[in-house]
Amino acid sequence: MLARRIVVCLDVDNGRVMKGTGFRSLRDVGDPVAMAEWYEREGADEIVFLDISASVEERETLLGVARRTAERLFIPLTIGGGVRPADDIGRALRSGADKVSVNSAAVARPAVITESSARFGAQCVVASIDAKARDGGGWEVFVRGGRQATGLDAVEWATRCVALGAGEILLTSIDRDGSRAGYDLELTAAVVTAVHVPVIASGGAGTASDVATVLRRGGADAALVAGILHDGVTTVGAIKARVAADGIAVRSAA
Repeated sequence: MLARRIVVCLDVDNGRVMKGTGFRSLRDVGDPVAMAEWYEREGADEIVFLDISASVEERETLLGVARRTAERLFIPLTIGGGVRPADDIGRALRSGADKVSVNSAAVARPAVITESSARFGAQCVVASIDAKARDGGGWEVFVRGGRQATGLDAVEWATRCVALGAGEILLTSIDRDGSRAGYDLELTAAVVTAVHVPVIASGGAGTASDVATVLRRGGADAALVAGILHDGVTTVGAIKARVAADGIAVRSAA
């Protein structure tokens, strides 16, 4: 049985880690390099850096942060936010990232997934999908930091991203982001069932039990965690202990 992963997300803006609710009300929570090192020592399986401002200047800032982090980190590092052509993915990988996530750019021009997968391998390309529940059922894909609706069905878009060459899906529930009300299990399960690549569930972790639940009932291959770690509500070790207690295979914490 493959071990499930605990992925720690650091939202980076102007070289600092920020955290908010529903992609809004951001607050400064620390230095990304130091925090990445800390979470690796705690037992995180992967680190994700997301550039939440994604301007040209911030893209350069994030690549610099990635370089400094990659020099110290032994676990995989994913970076994303503001990635547009395949050349951007190349620059991110050369800066030390193991994987790069694409979101808005893929919706605008889906061929970027295929081009990037062909050049760097599907294992390097993560399709990041931000989804919000529709009143009539299902979920709609949003881009530009959750501000712009696309009309795309999230499950159908996830399936298409995989067909285009994405090797992994990072699935965020905008409704649950920062709420600490638990992951959207229905959304997660729907995407997991529809695709044959790993799915990282994101948005809503409030307790270690929430993480265990999305891995068990949602079927996610990995769970992304941020605020409850940054605020000291729980630890990576406590999360892994809870997941293991549920009979889910997980790598032991440090």
